[in-house]
Amino acid sequence: QVQLVESGGGLAQAGDSLRLSCAASGQTFRNYAMAWFRQGPGKEREFVAAISWGGAGTYYADSVKGRFTISRDNAKNTLYLQMNSLKPEDTADYYCAVDNRYKRSLTNFYALLRPNEYAYWGQGTQVTVSS
Repeated sequence: QVQLVESGGGLAQAGDSLRLSCAASGQTFRNYAMAWFRQGPGKEREFVAAISWGGAGTYYADSVKGRFTISRDNAKNTLYLQMNSLKPEDTADYYCAVDNRYKRSLTNFYALLRPNEYAYWGQGTQVTVSS
């Protein structure tokens, strides 16, 4: 059974840093792109960042570019999101997700902005940033 478990969320003040992890089990995802999405109070789920199956390619939402870094450790089947310079508007539930396409080409990476391109989702971890 495939399972994605996020951790690392919590309370932070503006300017702080947090590191989210997403541990995958039940299947290896080394051949699939992975991503982080978030959903703030009263908002729709939005794309945050994605990383290619090999780790060479990354893509970020404009709102987090320069502050967040996505990475993966395929040996540990784990995805990370380093979040620096946190802002109150980063407050949300953060979800990791696994691409539904095997070894997606970087030329098709823009598609990963869409939630329906993902086969598996975690349950989310809450991040709250106070001003």
